Amino acid sequence: MSEYSDTLVWLLGFAGVFAILGIVYTRKQTDTLEDYVVARNSQTALATVFTLMATSLGAWILFAPAQAATWGGLAAITGYALGSMAPRMAMVPLGRRMRTLIPRGHTLSEYVVARYGGVMYALVLIIMLFYMFITLTAEITAVAKLVSLIAPVPLWLTALIVLVATLTYTYHGGLKASIMTDKVQMLVIVPLLLMLILYGWLAIGDLDYALHTLKIQSPGLVDVTDGTGIKAGFTFFVAILLTGLFHQGNWQRVYAAESIRAMQKGFFIAGICIVPIVFVMGLFGLAYVALDAGTDSSVALFSVILNTLPGWFVVALLPLGLALAMSSTDTVISAFSSLVAVDGQRLVRNASPATMLKLSRWVIVPLSVPVWLAASKGYSVLYLFLLADLLCSAAAFPVFFGLYSRRYDGFSASVSTLTGVVAGLLLFPAPDQPSVYLLESFLLAAVTPVLVSLVLLRFRPNQAEYDLSRLDSLIRRVHGQEQV
Repeated sequence: MSEYSDTLVWLLGFAGVFAILGIVYTRKQTDTLEDYVVARNSQTALATVFTLMATSLGAWILFAPAQAATWGGLAAITGYALGSMAPRMAMVPLGRRMRTLIPRGHTLSEYVVARYGGVMYALVLIIMLFYMFITLTAEITAVAKLVSLIAPVPLWLTALIVLVATLTYTYHGGLKASIMTDKVQMLVIVPLLLMLILYGWLAIGDLDYALHTLKIQSPGLVDVTDGTGIKAGFTFFVAILLTGLFHQGNWQRVYAAESIRAMQKGFFIAGICIVPIVFVMGLFGLAYVALDAGTDSSVALFSVILNTLPGWFVVALLPLGLALAMSSTDTVISAFSSLVAVDGQRLVRNASPATMLKLSRWVIVPLSVPVWLAASKGYSVLYLFLLADLLCSAAAFPVFFGLYSRRYDGFSASVSTLTGVVAGLLLFPAPDQPSVYLLESFLLAAVTPVLVSLVLLRFRPNQAEYDLSRLDSLIRRVHGQEQV
């Protein structure tokens, strides 16, 4: 067979194995809306670590950290790694608070509508859907580009195979299928990543020479005090931290943990574990510069190692890429489904759980079409990612401040979020402009809502205090769990 045919066969085979495992598992499970959406209280701390690690380590780790290192150096890699950890750490206290106030909750958006009302709910729902769509598109695009580096498989074909395989088991099993396959995919990801790092070490050769060359050619890249690198690292940290708080997949896993303690332990350990992985993957970007390995920094890792890999490990890159991509993709698809099932009940009044389960399954199929079309073209979604980061930065404080403040209301939250978006956009770069003030844009978007909220609290002193204990009863009533 040709190189194209061989790669296609392996691609179909590995994708099929993951899909079959998910389908076989879900056929043994009870098919209820609760299981499909949140798999409530079903996962141990260790299982929570595994699923969070799998969903965190998407195909992006093979591309983005190394590319960031080529222009931001060690400081950028450090910021990227700490930023990847930060949302998991932030979810430890926030997840505890959410489970304490709303023990029978499902999504972040249902908390927002119960706490703040329709305007803020619409803003947050748009932000969450936009961010998850961009994340899904980026993952499918990344794995399609990985396969194209191995053999001339069209981007559209790889994207179609990955989407169909992931949709197949997620459609049937929802979150439980996603978590189960995450565990299997971690058994693939960890050893293959370690071997990838080992082969990368061998490909670089003389490390002292590479480091010496780097210090001569680009001394700023190895200087952790370099201003450009520090700014880039801080930008990554802020952006990844605040966007991660709006990923519904994280909130599903808050409620999937068997207890609050298991949830906190799982998120904490997963956050710690992801730091060295992202950091080491970023170091390949420095090797790329030192070895003068090519002209396309977006594939810096593969420019360093691909020509030195044995044939069998080139094939092994396929299950590695698929496991990385599918573990993140099924998380986003399951998150979309949960939003449809939970928030759809506000639109489809008196719908039974069986009806919402069916609707949440079918809606994800047409939603996957634009993702496939975008990935087929290999479009960069970086600019849209940055825009999503800006929106999340503006909404972060208003959304979560309401978990602690009784005087904060929907008007204050909505106004603060909108002013944060406007303030951030003042410095946000246009698509054809360099991102000189990107960090300042994110900080302005994040800090402005804090200041506006404090002003509104000061000059609207007669606002009635919100009874936070009402949150759980309001949400339970919407889902027919309680008569109030």
